[in-house]
This record gives sequence, structure tokens and C-alpha cells, in this order.
Amino acid sequence: MKIETSQLLQQLTTQVKSHIQYAESLEKQSQKSLNARLTPDSWSVLECIEHLNRYGKFYLPEIEKRINSSHSGPEPQFKSGLLGNYFAESMLPKAKLNRMKTFKNMNPIHSKLDGSVLQIFISQQNKLLALLADAEKVSLNKTKTSISISNLIKLKLGDTFRFLIYHNERHIQQAQRVLQTTGL
Repeated sequence: MKIETSQLLQQLTTQVKSHIQYAESLEKQSQKSLNARLTPDSWSVLECIEHLNRYGKFYLPEIEKRINSSHSGPEPQFKSGLLGNYFAESMLPKAKLNRMKTFKNMNPIHSKLDGSVLQIFISQQNKLLALLADAEKVSLNKTKTSISISNLIKLKLGDTFRFLIYHNERHIQQAQRVLQTTGL
């Protein structure tokens, strides 16, 4: 995948802003509806958001550290890496639900959660907006980040942003389905 850097950053910024708006709308919902689940083994709305918070806890400091230590200036185009593009594209929600296993430490099932989960998520998304703005000053191609499953694998910063934001989109859509289906 090849795209103008400014276009990619703008698309991702728009997506993050919509995630913030959705999370803010959830703050108006009852705790009962936010904790409802479709089946005993499925995630509630708050568990979907908590899962994202756990990933944000790793990726936001990692991205910030890499942007701050980057010595490469911006480039007009971003060209996705093979592995990075695969990871990012695999996170995009599909028409037919493609279920994935999550790592145990990232699985919030049956956690005791309240509205603070939403406040943490909104705070993290605002941090992500600031990092997207900071990324305008560095190369999305040459700046590399570690990933949560291994320090040995590095992705281009542009792919890391795509992975993280597409992953957020995937679970926000999951939360929307839970809320619509439970109808509480």
C-alpha cells in the first residue's frame, strides 16, 4: 500500500476523532447496558473498550518514544511494509466476522469494570491525536516501533498507527453490535 503521508495521517486522525465521539456517547449509557454481554463468554461494551485500553497502554508510550528519538524527517509518501500491512489489514473489520484469539493479558473477560474505562479510553485517544500530529515531523517509513508481542519485530510507524487505529475500529464495531443486540 502506498499513500500520501498527509492523507494517511488525516484519515487516521478522522477515525480517532470518531472513536472519541463514540466513547463519549457511551458515557450516557447505563452501567447495566455497558456490562451486558450476548453470551457468557462474549465481551461486554466495557470489556471491548478495556481491551483497547490495554493495547493503548503499550503502544502509546512506544510510539511517543520512537517519535521523540527519530532522526528522520517527514517524507511525502508512506509505503507500507509487508508484515505491517498484513497486521494492519487483518485488524480491519470484515463483513463476515473474522474472530481472533486474544492474548490472555489483553483479555478483559469477566473484569469488574465501570465508566472509568471510557474516561481512560478517551484520554488515550486524545494522546493518540497528539501523536498523529507529532508524526507529521518524522518519517512514517524510517521510524520503527516494537510490537506488543515481541521486541524483535519492528513495524514502520505508519503501519503501527494503522494497526492500532484499525484494531480500535474493530472493537468499537463489536461494542456497537453488543449494545444494539442487547438493547438495554
